[in-house]
Amino acid sequence: MWTYSFEIPILMILGIILLFYYSRPRLPIRRNHTFIMMVVTETVTIVADLLATIADNDHREWNPVILDLLNMFYFAAFFMRAFVMYRFAASVLKDRFEKNLFFKHLIRLPFYLGVVFSVLSALFGSEKHHYFLYYVDSSGYHSGTLYNLLYVAGFFYIFMALLSLYLFWRCLGRRREKYGILLYNLIIFVSLIIRLTLPKYLIMDTFVLMAILVVYLAFENPEFFLDLRGYAFNRIALSEHLEENNKSLKLRPLGIVIHSFNEMRDIYGGPQMEEGLAVIAKYLRQHIKKGIVFYCRNGHFIVLVTPDTDLESIRKQVADRFMQPWRSRNAEIYLTVGFAEFEYLKSVSSPDIALNSMIKALDMVGMSYDREPLKITKDFLIRAEKEFRIRQYIEKAIDDSGFELYLQPIVDAKSGRVIGAEALSRVRDDEGKIILPGEFIPVAENSGRINELGELVFDNTCRFIKEKGLDNLGIEWINVNLSPAQFLRIDLADRFASIAKSHGVDPSNVHLEITEGALIDDSFFQRQIKALTDKGFMFVLDDYGTGYSNLARLKRCPFINIKIDMSIVWGYCTEPDAILPRMIQAFKDTGFTITAEGIEDEKMAETMKKLGCDYLQGYHFSKPVAAEAFSGTVSEIRKMQC
Repeated sequence: MWTYSFEIPILMILGIILLFYYSRPRLPIRRNHTFIMMVVTETVTIVADLLATIADNDHREWNPVILDLLNMFYFAAFFMRAFVMYRFAASVLKDRFEKNLFFKHLIRLPFYLGVVFSVLSALFGSEKHHYFLYYVDSSGYHSGTLYNLLYVAGFFYIFMALLSLYLFWRCLGRRREKYGILLYNLIIFVSLIIRLTLPKYLIMDTFVLMAILVVYLAFENPEFFLDLRGYAFNRIALSEHLEENNKSLKLRPLGIVIHSFNEMRDIYGGPQMEEGLAVIAKYLRQHIKKGIVFYCRNGHFIVLVTPDTDLESIRKQVADRFMQPWRSRNAEIYLTVGFAEFEYLKSVSSPDIALNSMIKALDMVGMSYDREPLKITKDFLIRAEKEFRIRQYIEKAIDDSGFELYLQPIVDAKSGRVIGAEALSRVRDDEGKIILPGEFIPVAENSGRINELGELVFDNTCRFIKEKGLDNLGIEWINVNLSPAQFLRIDLADRFASIAKSHGVDPSNVHLEITEGALIDDSFFQRQIKALTDKGFMFVLDDYGTGYSNLARLKRCPFINIKIDMSIVWGYCTEPDAILPRMIQAFKDTGFTITAEGIEDEKMAETMKKLGCDYLQGYHFSKPVAAEAFSGTVSEIRKMQC
């Protein structure tokens, strides 16, 4: 006799899971559909198991045909459950393992065979024909010769789920998801072992329930995808939706952006703004009936609507609503709104590019007060895709130490000899072509990888100095650029000093170039400068004339050199005036040396020399060259001066 006292509580818990799950907004993606199928299949399997067990315990009281049908139904549900458990892992991993048609059908084969043999067992199973999954005769239910196919299918699908996880481990960004797949499959594995050893106890369903709870907690809790009190999905949900539907996006995105969001949040305060955002999300959800509302932070909403939606009507309705205050229990805020429409999103090759394009477009709308919608055209998406590719090249170069060190000579204006150099980084695309700094530096800054890039350039420069020796090259120092973001690192002085020490390089041989953008917070700037100066580093002010610094502020900073931006140099050489000469003289009287950037020809060099510039840098002397070729470039410049 079988014991099935475990099953009723399990059914009740499954019902609670479904009830709570359906009470919250759900994202229409394959993973969520598979989870529902998982819970429903387990429910059906338990019900079938209960009915078959009850019938088998009292087989003499049941019609033989019904007995066969109930057992057939249970066995088919068992195979279905094993397959659906695997399918959930496959859906999380975006079916990467099943893109090959052969593997796709091979993986489904145990399920198909199980269902076929379940039917054949009901039709032909008997004491004489016991080579099926089961048979029922006058003495009751019996396991057939192929009964162990249940375990073969179960272990096979666990193996396939774990193999997929192993092969595509890096494709899952969140540890919760990685270990969630691992844990729920291990639980099912244990349940199969227990079923083998304790066949009379229907305890396997208890373990399957545990696996479903792990899936729910690790993947399917609706709160993972919700924001603003559940009235809108979050950016993670949007990313999931785009990743699954990128090639066949049936819904059209409409961007709705609060103008100057950060300034408005400062005015109203964080809690009050959150209240207002929740009210806005609720309004969008209620009034755009067929739309899916996403909130991407910073006042950015994206609503996915059907292609036949009248966007102009929606824009007018939303804009009119923003003419009134947004009120809740604790908030009354006044905001203005802008819109973005995406015309060619289907042409984007990657969901990441699509999402980044959306966010970039919404940022543009947020800084503009134009009531007309920003039309996101194909050209915009092409530029966004290019930036995305550059970001990939940057990440690959950082991870593989693939940045190349280039150097541009800096010439002494009086003697004409190469006295120093500026270190620059270069990155290549998949075809080996160099991507210019003007293209990849902004992308590195926006992606948050500029700190790693800057540190790598500094490390490569110190290594170059150690290997080549400044005296052997005939120069006195090499300048290395610091971005404003990099300058904000609290531990910058310690890290740079440690790198220089590891290469045996004197910090005074590496001059740090910073731009005027780093001078915003004067108190922090002074602390950072002091920390680096105490370590022995010296400073150069780069691109002077493009920011908002003044002579009074510069006097308080220990710069040894000021580099005049090439735009200022070119402007003076084209239309001379009295400003640049007086500015250079003021700097020199204050004790700074001056470098003129962007020198294109001999005439410009002579002009800047007469103005009193100490150093010259530009294509007239040399373009940036690979570090290995720098020594030869120095020799050529010397010959040119002779």
